[in-house]
Amino acid sequence: MNETLTALEGVTVGHATDVQGGTGVTVVLFERPAIGAVDVTGPATSSRQVDSLDMMHPGSAVHAVCLAGGSAFGLDAGTGVARFLEERGKGFDFVVAKLPTVPTAVIFDLSFMSAAARPDASMAYEACLRASPAPVEQGCVGAGTGATAGKIRGVSCATKAGLGSSMVQGLGGVRMGALVVANPFGDVLDEQGRIIAGAREGNRFLDSFDAIRKGEVRTRMGAPGNTTLCVLVTDARLDKIGAMQVARMGGNGLARHILPYNTPLDGDMVFCFSVGDREAHPLHLGVLALQASRDALLKGVRNACSLGGLPASQDLMG
Repeated sequence: MNETLTALEGVTVGHATDVQGGTGVTVVLFERPAIGAVDVTGPATSSRQVDSLDMMHPGSAVHAVCLAGGSAFGLDAGTGVARFLEERGKGFDFVVAKLPTVPTAVIFDLSFMSAAARPDASMAYEACLRASPAPVEQGCVGAGTGATAGKIRGVSCATKAGLGSSMVQGLGGVRMGALVVANPFGDVLDEQGRIIAGAREGNRFLDSFDAIRKGEVRTRMGAPGNTTLCVLVTDARLDKIGAMQVARMGGNGLARHILPYNTPLDGDMVFCFSVGDREAHPLHLGVLALQASRDALLKGVRNACSLGGLPASQDLMG
């Protein structure tokens, strides 16, 4: 049973992974253009074509979303997705050319394994070729390959995290899927409020929130490498305004389980897209989005494996 984002009709996901370099790309492709918006809450963002989702932008829909490692260097990945779509006749017809709209966002993973390993257009094109409606592969794959959690004392004292995806169902059969790349500065908490991935002292979690509360704010080298990215997709009908409201509520699922969240060192972004015509109230969809983002975040942590000398949650939690 598919309980990930690709359970939605017309949505496919593909990864390209560089395990040796500790980075990668994940693409979400839409069979038909998707209506959407983005809630940008982190101040340390790096993105491309995200302005197309702004309320005042004339763009009405997007054809794909690209998530990558490599920080600003990884934005080149968007070119590979655009080329893939153009070759298949996807894009808005401007007479002289069809222009695909591909919002692209990146995480900072340069301090994890290799600063020279950066996703590019060819890697993103490969991810598009691999895109399928099969259940989304999770953990240390694609854009989640270099994801880590808890960096108040640098990446070397963090916990390996990754990419997760979920699907929840609401009233009338309406569905909300999520895909999260978990790369926060803060710690990740489980359903009981226990730290399951975060800053460590050996094999013991430090508790970043408590350390900051007590005055530890001078982070070590590598600490600025953060950002949690979330893509929400529903088969309910939404316009840009409704999608923005749902994205904002969906971010609460991350805020409840990342502590601290939206720090000055994070570039957190939550996307929300509509690919269907089911009737549902935005309030109901917002609650579903909160649940879906939370589930995807925790799956990304629990499915991660040790990599680059860092232990994962499953190693530390038994």
